[in-house]
Amino acid sequence: MIANVTLSTKEQLLLQDQKSHEEQCILKYDNYSNLAVDSQLKTIFKNNAQKEREHLQTINQLLNGQIPSMAGQSGGNSQQQSGQQSSGQQQSGQQSSGQQSANWSMSQQESVEKSGTLGFKASDKDMCIDMLNSEKYVSGTYDTTIFECKSAQVRDVLNHIQKEEQKHGEAIFSYMHSKGMYSAQ
Repeated sequence: MIANVTLSTKEQLLLQDQKSHEEQCILKYDNYSNLAVDSQLKTIFKNNAQKEREHLQTINQLLNGQIPSMAGQSGGNSQQQSGQQSSGQQQSGQQSSGQQSANWSMSQQESVEKSGTLGFKASDKDMCIDMLNSEKYVSGTYDTTIFECKSAQVRDVLNHIQKEEQKHGEAIFSYMHSKGMYSAQ
């Protein structure tokens, strides 16, 4: 069930920022999943991108004054299942960030075809570091947004997203640690 909410100007602005962060994460995860060498890392990036699409959809709902039900959603093992649902929902209407990603990929592809090289070279470790730093930043911005929202329901939805962002960081950290890229001292 979806409830309605009236957002303050400040809440709207903070959610617009979160929307932008989600769009950037989708863009980066999509592109990094194509650039990653290790198949395990490709999968992590693809799964995280799908969850970010769900986050974007949720933020868009909030910006439209709707509080989505978080029942049945978790940040853990249901990633693939809920990712399939989100993919269908995204195809039926909200493709703005996916379209932006596709447009960027097309222009990048044209650049590759013209120049013969990608022009951007990063190791799997470099991409992991970038995404881990991005997840740390985005999680922190959710923290601020949560504290600025007057509705307990909105805070709960954002807290759910923030926990999933932390799971993304955990997946990247665990991958890096298992590959000797990151030592927790």
